[in-house]
Amino acid sequence: MIGIDVDGTLLDSSGEMPSENIAAIHEAVAAGIHVALVTGRSYPFVRPVADPLPHTISLIVSNGAVERAMDGRTLASRLLDREVARAVLHETRSFRDSAAVIFDRAVDRQMVFETMDWDHPSRKGYWARNQSLIARTTPLEDALTEDPIQVMFNGGVAAMRQLATTLRGMSAAAGVASSRGDELNVPDFAVALTEYEPRDFSLVDVTAPQATKGQALAWRAARLGLSRDEVMAVGDNFNDVEMLEFAGVPVLMGNAVPALKTRGWAVTGHHDQAGLADAIRRFALS
Repeated sequence: MIGIDVDGTLLDSSGEMPSENIAAIHEAVAAGIHVALVTGRSYPFVRPVADPLPHTISLIVSNGAVERAMDGRTLASRLLDREVARAVLHETRSFRDSAAVIFDRAVDRQMVFETMDWDHPSRKGYWARNQSLIARTTPLEDALTEDPIQVMFNGGVAAMRQLATTLRGMSAAAGVASSRGDELNVPDFAVALTEYEPRDFSLVDVTAPQATKGQALAWRAARLGLSRDEVMAVGDNFNDVEMLEFAGVPVLMGNAVPALKTRGWAVTGHHDQAGLADAIRRFALS
């Protein structure tokens, strides 16, 4: 099995999928290897990306919160308790203009925000492509009529690092009652940080504690009867760390954040040079 991150790994810096990556993934599937795209994107925002790939692959989306087949069937769902989401929003009011709640819905209102500035250069293109799926609710807590996939924040690198640290500290403190009336186990939620330092933009995703890339990849491997030694993972950012730690064959992209390159993992080429294809052929197909 190969778990493949999307942005910065499968796609190049222009958001396109190099033809060599497409070819290498088809070669891997033909060789009997299961391929999963493992991404922070939600299903509607990653499914069109996967069109050139074999229809046997699986899509582990929203940093592990949901897994779907290419035909849209849900294979696993790990939603965030809505009362935990409400507590997170309450404790992060100063970041409200950077916050949104993401839902697992097939129609509109998949992303709900309150005061986000969509003219921000790193958000403008996203709004242009996906505005039919985005809605506004004030206050944002009123959108929590069901358990969401995640609470998402985005903004400058320094601010999001600070927020991630605060949220992890909050998660480590027990005591949030769930909507089912029972006491939640510690930690109450998982926090994933994804950084794009050259453009001073980061994402912080708050998901259910079991909704991480690493746990989702381990779950899929177990369903396939595979040990971790039979799993390869390729990524480039902090939200890929747990997935890379689980895999018996962890591979970093040449464009990976520098802090990850101190871990002794193999490094392949840059995403603008089809480094993913090189990794698949070198470590999985050779």
